[in-house]
Amino acid sequence: MNKLIKKIAIVGPESTGKSTMSQLLAKHYKVSWVPEYARYYCENLIAPYTLQDEVNMFYGQVALEDAILVTTESDFIICDTTFVTVKIWSDEMLGETPQLVLDALPKRPYDLYLLLDIDLPWQDDPLRDFPNQREYFMKVWHEELKALDANYKVIGGLGELRVKNAINAVDGFLGK
Repeated sequence: MNKLIKKIAIVGPESTGKSTMSQLLAKHYKVSWVPEYARYYCENLIAPYTLQDEVNMFYGQVALEDAILVTTESDFIICDTTFVTVKIWSDEMLGETPQLVLDALPKRPYDLYLLLDIDLPWQDDPLRDFPNQREYFMKVWHEELKALDANYKVIGGLGELRVKNAINAVDGFLGK
């Protein structure tokens, strides 16, 4: 795997436009992007998820990312979320995080995180659970990123302004 490829992660609470933003940025920069594995996984669950499901989502996200890293010709990739999400959801929904995830967090860093703000209106989705806890989860994201000593920028704004703010943050990171 080419260690010189930078990873830019698009993260944040539910309904902040992560998937849309990651695709728009990948298109803008003409780079590869890694989709959110958990979305595909959860769409096929027929029972409440378990700690093993969280482990499976961790492995799935890592496998998708690694597959993109070994095939891309870009200097960087865009990741629609990261397995930090597995930690946040495991802690919140199951009261613990699999040790495997905790061990991997410091070993698989991202070069830049764009933390999408909760200033977008909530969009209902069968896979979203907490429309009234967005401030809480924004605080959790700040805490998790600070605990990782992550390089991150909060991205707010509506519509084109949000995209422009994200592009400016990425350009600043890339030295453009």
